[in-house]
Amino acid sequence: MADTQIEFNLCESIDQLASVAAQRILTTARNAIAARGRFCLALAGGRTPLNAYTLLVDEATDWDRWHIFFGDERCLGPDDPERNSRAADQHFLSRVPIPAANVHPIPAELGAEAAAAAYAELIASQLPLDLVLLGLGEDGHTASLFPGREIPEGVLVMPVHHAPKPPPDRVSLTPDAIASSRQVLVLVTGADKREALAQWRAGKELPIARIRSEGRVQVLMDAAAAGGSDGCPP
Repeated sequence: MADTQIEFNLCESIDQLASVAAQRILTTARNAIAARGRFCLALAGGRTPLNAYTLLVDEATDWDRWHIFFGDERCLGPDDPERNSRAADQHFLSRVPIPAANVHPIPAELGAEAAAAAYAELIASQLPLDLVLLGLGEDGHTASLFPGREIPEGVLVMPVHHAPKPPPDRVSLTPDAIASSRQVLVLVTGADKREALAQWRAGKELPIARIRSEGRVQVLMDAAAAGGSDGCPP
């Protein structure tokens, strides 16, 4: 794959970033449904995407054509409030008419190895995903891909143990799975992300720097993260 061009877009606020993210998700959905009859979206965990998810709730779209996947998950019970799938359900999925059969959570309650194997089989049958949403951690991690950890090649989903933040056991899509996607959208907010964002842009070897796409990689960053105040393009 040729080097992916990464487009960095600066937003004035978290609210503006959420609005732009929601509109880009919707535009990608419309285009995917028009072209292929379905929209395959991988959701990101963490706090940053939740505002964008909430904005999607009142939008008109062909919800029955949406198929939802997850970039990573914590090995907790399915109803644990710390699970990414639980947060997505509360803020988004339970509030829109996406068929239950179209939502594909990672079965992380099975344990990291078993869940990774099961999800890899599912993901392999769904690639390429139309859009993968990602965040950025203070240490440069994305999904559950952490600095200083081996990331296997030729694998779509990997178990994660001894994560540097709780819980220690997780499951994550790999850069190989993400690289086949048609688009990647990275959401970065907060002053605590500023150093990691600057290091990424300067070329430091961080997990986020391994992200590629067959299409575009776009980054939406708020002024606190980027240290600027110019507006985000629509």
